[in-house]
Amino acid sequence: MRDFRDAKAMAHSLREALKTKSVSLSHSESLELVARTLGLPDWNHLAAQIQSSQPQPAASALPALSVGGGIPIVPMRDLVVFPQMVVPIFVGREKTRRAIERALATDRRVFVLTQRRGADDDPALDALHSVGVTANVIHNATLLDGNLKLFISGIARGVIVRPVEEEFLMAEVAPVDETNRGTVEAAALFSAVLEAYQTWTNVHFSVPPRGHHVAPGLPNTDDPGMLADAIAPLLPLTIEQRQQLLESRDVVGRLGTILELIKAAQQAA
Repeated sequence: MRDFRDAKAMAHSLREALKTKSVSLSHSESLELVARTLGLPDWNHLAAQIQSSQPQPAASALPALSVGGGIPIVPMRDLVVFPQMVVPIFVGREKTRRAIERALATDRRVFVLTQRRGADDDPALDALHSVGVTANVIHNATLLDGNLKLFISGIARGVIVRPVEEEFLMAEVAPVDETNRGTVEAAALFSAVLEAYQTWTNVHFSVPPRGHHVAPGLPNTDDPGMLADAIAPLLPLTIEQRQQLLESRDVVGRLGTILELIKAAQQAA
């Protein structure tokens, strides 16, 4: 049974099947049709979901953030980005555009931070939460109105060390070390959280994938921290709740909080 990760093969099969009916579709049209069939608005959203489902490197394999170099900062008004998360964002503010331009001219890395007050049009560094996520810009385009549309892919938690003087927001960033990642408690909560999430979303598998049973959009992983970070953006939470989960270094505590939030969502449904 195919799933959303087989989208391109599905699009090819669709074109071939319609060709026998004398119906012609371009490759891009077939991709768009497959995306809508899978309940997504367009191919860009499906491509982002496919990207987020790919196996991610373990936290220990991620490159450390070098203190002293500085990284351009992208402030978000009403979004908290987590590791592994692939999300489209729109950039219109001039300082943020300059930060993106610097990232695109170097290693395509940015540091995404959430604003403390969404209404701030020109937030200073102290108007942002200090814990955020290093992300790669995996796609960028300039829209007709001059704004930028980006797809970014979250890599790892980081924390501001000190600002770097620039014409846009930039700072030295250090990685955030997580605790209790490989404990017995984390493994037990991994299973409990995954089961609760599957029950909440009514997910059933006619052909289970290899390894753990994973819901569409979740990574096929045994890592408790990665599971927590994958589920957190999918829950109906406030910005403050999401930020608290992002700032939680304790994987066991994070999973426990997510389990309680899923149970609360089940009761509210």
